[in-house]
Amino acid sequence: MNYYNEIDPFAAQWIRNLIKENLIPNGEVDERSIVDVDGSDLEGFTQCHFFAGIAGWSYALQLAGWGSERPVWTGSPPCQPFSAAGDGKGTNDERHLWPQFFRLIHECHPPVVFGEQVATAIRHGWFDDLQADMENEGYATGMVVLPACSVKAPHRRDRLWFVAHSIWNQQPWKKSCGGEIGRMGRQQQPVSWDRTWQSALSEFRALDDGIPRSVAGTDAARNAIVPQVAAEVIKAYMDFNDEVST
Repeated sequence: MNYYNEIDPFAAQWIRNLIKENLIPNGEVDERSIVDVDGSDLEGFTQCHFFAGIAGWSYALQLAGWGSERPVWTGSPPCQPFSAAGDGKGTNDERHLWPQFFRLIHECHPPVVFGEQVATAIRHGWFDDLQADMENEGYATGMVVLPACSVKAPHRRDRLWFVAHSIWNQQPWKKSCGGEIGRMGRQQQPVSWDRTWQSALSEFRALDDGIPRSVAGTDAARNAIVPQVAAEVIKAYMDFNDEVST
């Protein structure tokens, strides 16, 4: 079972629509702020998606062939504190929610965490703080900046992509909030992807299920990750992890 945490009601309903159409795995959609979520709320969930938006990370996992039974957390914390279009307050902005995300990671210790942030966050020390937090918690971390055009999307959209791998991953049957952690293989038949980003976005918009076209819909799509880029990050981790494990 998946857990989707998304505070925006429009985006949360979008996730429910995608679940209804079987485009992403079934799960619970929680519209509370991450500030109000406790580790105990996450017990029994195999995959947890925070700041879920329109479930781009969930879809990216499918594109990469990451099986629905394989534990993972994802999160793309708000970019406004670090965006060039924002106020530039950085970690002093109340929308800087990495500490809240890390609080739950500390409580539950998921085996793998994937995430994303605007590339301009680097000069605010955002990844430095993340890396220090995660390494103190027993995770190896890595990051890369990739643009949307790297998968032939018609725009640049530079983003910082990161992965954190727990040393607990080497110890099968340890417990986490998401249940048992063990070595689980890659899904054998990954979802094929042979369409353009524009057509994919059109398909997502077609699933509004009665929600009128609006500024909210445009904002939800604009704030979403590009799943095809995320899928490449996930596959790179899977390939490296498989190589190290053999």
